[in-house]
Amino acid sequence: MSKFSIIAFTALIGVAIASPALAQADDDDDDAPKAQEQTQAPKVTRASKNVPELILGSKTDNFAVNQKDFELVAGQGYRWKITSAAGLEYKFVTDLFRNVWMNQIVINDLEVHMNGAPAWLEFDAEGTINVQFTAVRPGEYTWSVPDLADKGMKGKIIIK
Repeated sequence: MSKFSIIAFTALIGVAIASPALAQADDDDDDAPKAQEQTQAPKVTRASKNVPELILGSKTDNFAVNQKDFELVAGQGYRWKITSAAGLEYKFVTDLFRNVWMNQIVINDLEVHMNGAPAWLEFDAEGTINVQFTAVRPGEYTWSVPDLADKGMKGKIIIK
């Protein structure tokens, strides 16, 4: 065999061996679940988003709650209206406040700015408290009206 034939034959064998490796590198099947997870994750924005309002009680049922579970995204800013719509006194407690960066609490257009989290929010009458915060720590947190949790006034907040 001539030198040219040997070189050509060696090159052909090299290409044949490398082809499956090159084809495997172009194969995206292994990365498909990761790509889907990335496209499904909500995008964090600079603007605060509204959390669906939480309404404690109603005119017809003191123990009604309009929504129990909430899903948030770490790194996102939020505004959350928590409203007492019944005549009972509600003590709203959540471990969420210890795991977010609290910006402010607004009651009747009066702002409360703080260096730490509130222990709880207390509604002595009907009204709304607006809480503005940034979700910082992913996890599952609970909220409740402790004395009325057994009547269904409890839920969870998930930060992804």
